[in-house]
Amino acid sequence: MRYAVYFAPPPGSALAEAGADWLGRCAHAGTDRPLPAVEGVDPDRFATVTAEPRRYGWHATLKPPFALAPGRREADLRAAFRDFAAVRPAIALDLAVARVDGFLALTPVVETLDLDGLAGACVSAFDAFRAPASADEIARRRRAGLSARQDELLAAWGYPYVFDEFRFHMTLTGRVAGEEADRLETAAKAHFAAAVAEPIAIDTLALFAEPAPGAPFAVLETRRLADA
Repeated sequence: MRYAVYFAPPPGSALAEAGADWLGRCAHAGTDRPLPAVEGVDPDRFATVTAEPRRYGWHATLKPPFALAPGRREADLRAAFRDFAAVRPAIALDLAVARVDGFLALTPVVETLDLDGLAGACVSAFDAFRAPASADEIARRRRAGLSARQDELLAAWGYPYVFDEFRFHMTLTGRVAGEEADRLETAAKAHFAAAVAEPIAIDTLALFAEPAPGAPFAVLETRRLADA
């Protein structure tokens, strides 16, 4: 079983509904939804290119997935999660559809130090609960082609894209290119236009769990941030 700390929009919010409708799954309720029709993209192909983000649930990663370290209990993690959320301030930011390393995601229009600070604090605060990454996991990450800094972060924190390598993003697709990427980007911008028309409040955190390898991630609990 693995756990993760994510930003996931509160159930019923415009961003939560738009994301669940796009991915065809609500991680809060654990229910599937019909996938949207995208002009020029075969429905089966759309299901394929959204399969990985659908499994992880609609979110932005703050503390990447980890197994519990020996001697650590879920109850202790939940308590630490509640304590962490109780003292962290909320953040507001503008989001827009963008291309990130070959996939589509919602990303900040302007990066903020407050957001980077929240992510970094999540990585540090929950690291005592993280079991060390396995040799297979380290090798798999390295096959992606990491920079020296990313490899250093992988060795220290079990994940290469934290701290100065962190980029807030809410994943919409797997890797896409060419005309397919153009069509999906156009569709995503239309789909999320209303949901991101106003600044988004990063005012809740969600503790997710993957009950078994390859199983869909689900929300265990959510907590509002200190001044939300």
